[in-house]
Amino acid sequence: MRVIGNIVHEKCNITFFHWNNRYLIKLEAGPFEQTFKIQEYDLASEEELKEIITEEFINQSLARFEDMANSLGQAIEKI
Repeated sequence: MRVIGNIVHEKCNITFFHWNNRYLIKLEAGPFEQTFKIQEYDLASEEELKEIITEEFINQSLARFEDMANSLGQAIEKI
């Protein structure tokens, strides 16, 4: 797996990878991760990966992180 770039956002870290004929976009916030896999042939270049990362994309991902934290918290409360 090869790291091909990253973006540091104030609320999450975004890393781009190339692996197995796929591009991966990995977002990390605290103890949580989200990974999006895109077939290499679906994009014309690695530069198009950065075009995917819009404020809307980031905001949706941050909302998903909140859902993940809530799910984990609820599961822990049940033990």
